[in-house]
Amino acid sequence: MKAMVIKSFGGSDVFELADITKPQVKAGHVLVNIEASSVNTVDTMIRQMGAELPLAPPLPAVLGMDFAGTVEAIGEGVTQFSVGDEVYGCAGGLAELPGTLAEYIVADVNLIAKKAKNLSMREAAAIPLVGITAYEGLVRANTSKGQNVLVHGGSGGVGHIAIQLAKHMEANVFATGGGAKQTALIEKLGAKSINYKTETVEEYVNKHTGGTGFDVVFDSVGGENMTNSFNAAALNGQVSSTVSLVEIDLSVAHFKGLSLHVVFMLIPMLHNYKRAAHAEILNKLTEIAEAGALRPVLDEQSFSLEAAGKAHDRLASGQGMGKVVIDIK
Repeated sequence: MKAMVIKSFGGSDVFELADITKPQVKAGHVLVNIEASSVNTVDTMIRQMGAELPLAPPLPAVLGMDFAGTVEAIGEGVTQFSVGDEVYGCAGGLAELPGTLAEYIVADVNLIAKKAKNLSMREAAAIPLVGITAYEGLVRANTSKGQNVLVHGGSGGVGHIAIQLAKHMEANVFATGGGAKQTALIEKLGAKSINYKTETVEEYVNKHTGGTGFDVVFDSVGGENMTNSFNAAALNGQVSSTVSLVEIDLSVAHFKGLSLHVVFMLIPMLHNYKRAAHAEILNKLTEIAEAGALRPVLDEQSFSLEAAGKAHDRLASGQGMGKVVIDIK
């Protein structure tokens, strides 16, 4: 089968088109003919940092985590899927799990689900990692009807999905963005936009919550922005963060009695720990999408398998809007 292989870690030019052995299905897995894969920031981090990350695969490697495609063969013990099913998931591209920048993948059935009938393969491929992350963060924060929810980075990959899911949970949703295109997308998705470049945290907390703060803050920006999340949260508020690699003074969190939820959705894949939870979330996301409440935004540029490096560059440039998708077929 065709695949984009890396033999060293580094720049986007490390990808090489190669013919590699088509994988054989095994127990508890299905063989999927991949039609599309999307690029996530963690993919670019693995490519660049390699062994500096504890989740990097051994070389030579096939990167890529998200995919959508059609089941071609069923492994022993698999009863929930049939040949011909259209599926999606986040099932490879790190540690010992071969990635999705290839024509086929043998995927653990606990990491995939049937895709929504009203979404294209490209749209379905854009959802898994960001969808699971957003769903987990909102659920762990006990997001519920009528709450005021703030999403930091509302136009980003995780953020734009979090907005839609919080809306589905019947919360009052607000989101930060840094420009006209970003705030326009936020408004289109049904949230109240906040331009963090022109409004301080104190100003928008007063404006939108009367000074009490947000019940839930979903922070997909992380780093130093964690301080903004703490300052924006209400007393006994919930903060979910997807980027918590930061040294920070927790005094504000202490005096507000905040709960911090760190979302690292790769844990089930890395440690083979509670993987079935990912299948459950993906099935839920399929239901929400089929109900018309979830549709990913795709970047206007499209890329072939051979242009995987350019797709990585597109994501890293920050110029794209929505998920960057690679067409495998």
